[in-house]
This record gives sequence, structure tokens and C-alpha cells, in this order.
Amino acid sequence: MLTLTGVGKRYPTGDRALDDIQLSLPKGQVMALIGPSGAGKSTLIRCVNRLVEPTQGSIRLEGTELTTLSGNRLRHARRSMGMIFQEYALVDRLTVMENVLSGQLGYVGFWRSFLRRYPTEAVAEAFRLLERVGLPHAIDKRADALSGGQRQRVGIARALLQSPKLLLVDEPTASLDPKTSRQIMRLIRELCAERELAAIINIHDVALAQQFADRIVGLRAGQIVFDGQPSELTSDILTTIYGEEEWDTSPEPVEEVESIEEIGHHHGQRPYATPRPLTGLASGGAR
Repeated sequence: MLTLTGVGKRYPTGDRALDDIQLSLPKGQVMALIGPSGAGKSTLIRCVNRLVEPTQGSIRLEGTELTTLSGNRLRHARRSMGMIFQEYALVDRLTVMENVLSGQLGYVGFWRSFLRRYPTEAVAEAFRLLERVGLPHAIDKRADALSGGQRQRVGIARALLQSPKLLLVDEPTASLDPKTSRQIMRLIRELCAERELAAIINIHDVALAQQFADRIVGLRAGQIVFDGQPSELTSDILTTIYGEEEWDTSPEPVEEVESIEEIGHHHGQRPYATPRPLTGLASGGAR
């Protein structure tokens, strides 16, 4: 579905953020990107949707070469890529519903959005998404009246209103407490399963990556140094990714993860399977 071939990013200063990235992401797979601060995780995600321009290589989404697109063709391609941000990227003075409907900007354009002239079916879908993420009661609240977890759920609903084929998720739990972080990651995982969405999640918490991702890719200094299943992420591999650290290799009990019913109506969907246990790591390195 998504293929990166020889992707690199070098800044005018000469600093190299990405070096010869080779990745293939199939439909429906949830991939976690881990690595130390400055490893290139955010840059990689932003190269995919061209918020950052790669300096070399090919990025293809369902056969479309993204690196050569511009103007309307690029805007059209971005409809297929929903972005979820670390700092939520909400407009505080707008209501929850208005923020979610901004996910239609790629379809209706600026002026129709400014005048709140959204298609009836888009408004209906926004209502359904807000119920799905557990916020049917907050439709008319201003975004600045929400908690961090609620703001992130609004961001998730906004991204899904685009009807994307791929989710690009940048540090979705960085500002959240541990309980809310698990809820948000479980929600993203369930939604990907329900909608057969592929996702790339840049995440600093290795334990959450192990619990909720199908696949983990480790970056160090802009290069891929690990690509495998969560169960393969040993202490030695973590040292390769993060450098010499005193990793705790003793098993840590996994706290019961809250079901989605605790954060909203579930619409009768079957919850995603209980995450696999950790392989002995309590938390990851810094972003």
C-alpha cells in the first residue's frame, strides 16, 4: 500500500535527518516508529504527506508517486492520509464539532469551511465519529475546555472524517497520563482494525508500541536499525536503537487495559484482542 524507496532528507545546514529509508507498509498494518530524540521519526512521517520535502527517494501510496505531486494533485492525495498530531492542532475557540468538520477542508475548500457549509453527509459522519470516540456529550464545547485525552479524540475523529487510507500519527500520547495513553492507543488500534486502515505511529513509549503495534521499526541517526515484530524487541536490540542504557529486563505486570466502553459508546463492535504482554521493557527512550 505504502512504499518508501531510498528516501532521504538533508537540511540546508548539511544535517541528514533520514538516510536511505526502505519501507513497505501493507493495508491494515499498524507500524510503530521508535528511536531516540533526533532519530528522524517525525521527519519520516512528514515526508510521507509532504509537510517535509524529502531530498531523495520515492514514496508511493497505492501506486501514486507522492514526491512529484504539487498543487491540486497533492491536496487530493493528502485526503488519503489522515494526520494525528502530538499537540492536537485544534482551534481552541471553535467547538468540538467545528474542529472535527475541519477534516473536510480537503473536500469543501476554505470558503465553504469558513462559512460552515458542509455537506449533510459529512455532518452526519462527524456525529457518528464523535460518538465512536466517546464524545457525543461534548459536541458544542469549545476545544479549550477539553482535557488532553478528549482533545486527542477530537483529533482522531477529525482525521477519520477525511476517509483516509493511511493514518500518520505523531506522538499521540506524549502529553497524556499513562491511563489515558493506553485508552488512546487502544482506540486508534480498534479504529484501524474496524476500517482496515494502515497506520504509522511515531511513539516514544516503547511499552505502548509493544502492546498495540503489529510491527516496530527502530530508527537511529536517520537510519532503520530494526524492523520486526514486538516480540523480537530484545534488550540488545533496544541498546542498538537507543545506545547504552540500563534496560530493566525483569517482567513488569501489565495493568488491565480499559475497554473502549469506558470512553464512549461502542456501537456493538467487538473490542480488539487484548494486547500481547510486554517483553520486559517498561518505557522507551525520549522522542
